[in-house]
Amino acid sequence: MTVAIQGMDCLPALAMTDTQDYGNPSNDNSVDLKGIYIMKLLDRYILKKFLFSFLFILLLIILIITVIDITEKNDYFIKHKLSYRAIINYYYSFLPFMANMVTPITVFITTVFVTSRLAQRTEIIAILSGGISFARFLLPYFIGASLIAIGSFLLTGWILAEANKKRVAFEIQYIDSPFRTSSRNIHIKLSEDTYLYVGYYRSYNNTGSDITIETIRDYQLIEKLAAKSMRWMAEKGQWELKDWINRKIDGLDEKITDGAFLEVAFNLHPDDFIINPKLHEMLTLTELNAYIKKLQAKGTDNLNVFLTEKYIRYMSPFAAILLTFMGVVVCARKSRGGVGLQIAIGFILALVYIALFLFSKGAANVKGTHLLLTIWMPNILFSCISLVLYKLTPK
Repeated sequence: MTVAIQGMDCLPALAMTDTQDYGNPSNDNSVDLKGIYIMKLLDRYILKKFLFSFLFILLLIILIITVIDITEKNDYFIKHKLSYRAIINYYYSFLPFMANMVTPITVFITTVFVTSRLAQRTEIIAILSGGISFARFLLPYFIGASLIAIGSFLLTGWILAEANKKRVAFEIQYIDSPFRTSSRNIHIKLSEDTYLYVGYYRSYNNTGSDITIETIRDYQLIEKLAAKSMRWMAEKGQWELKDWINRKIDGLDEKITDGAFLEVAFNLHPDDFIINPKLHEMLTLTELNAYIKKLQAKGTDNLNVFLTEKYIRYMSPFAAILLTFMGVVVCARKSRGGVGLQIAIGFILALVYIALFLFSKGAANVKGTHLLLTIWMPNILFSCISLVLYKLTPK
């Protein structure tokens, strides 16, 4: 008797006699051993095809992005008379960042490409006809997607931080205009019971206006220091308040003092007012968590960008697994329209996912409510769609 899977011309090794490496044909365990051996071959075949296709598509996408990016930034390179070495060093840190960014969608495109080709050559039909369940058929896909997800999590969580520092420094120096913040209505917690309010702060000269410093204990206002403006004195490491008035409250008693200038030293540096718009990209996950706690301790309102970055770093690796699952269930069925139709459907779904992700990220940064749910909404929605498609897929 010959055991063979019809339609799988890429797997000639699966055509075996029942006496090959399995001992006595009458042994009941021989069938199980054959099944295990065949599944190992299938797992290696699909996993190898999946990973190699992923690397090829990723390199192709990165190549296209690099060409476009060089075209857009070429004027800046010429303007600053940058050497080839400086440009190469920049792209040495830029490419890993971009590769990690496009990894989830690249995984989806890979899954669509690999699965649609298997379906059109009736290899999936042959596998399922051989008694292999559809869930078992998904295993090598999940193994490949999990390996990519783990690598992406480690990359975005810790490894990329150092490269991003070099990339951001280069972009600020040569590409982007130097960032200068002029912030309004700033609230900062200076200590356990002391709070600072700055109506308007200018980072380019380290000055602020409409200053209020309040000391509150047991929900009671103890002291309130107000000033028209303040400026940083770098030589003394202190702040100078101008046209100030101070109120100290002790029960029903109140003491008021005022003056033209007052030097104060409190736990505040000009750097605390400046937020690099790309700082969240330059921090490891550990540093990001610590920085968020620091901002929360100071009562800073501008936490959305950092919290959004934190949630995305956990969401993105999971997206690779989810999109792999969706890609398989979408393309596992043989289509009369051929591979092209299935790839087109895959690209449409990919564009929808990207649009939802960008919308969720923007909404999280603007609204600042239910950040975790907002960031994970595309994954939740596509998970539901994937489960529905899985139920409808012929098995």
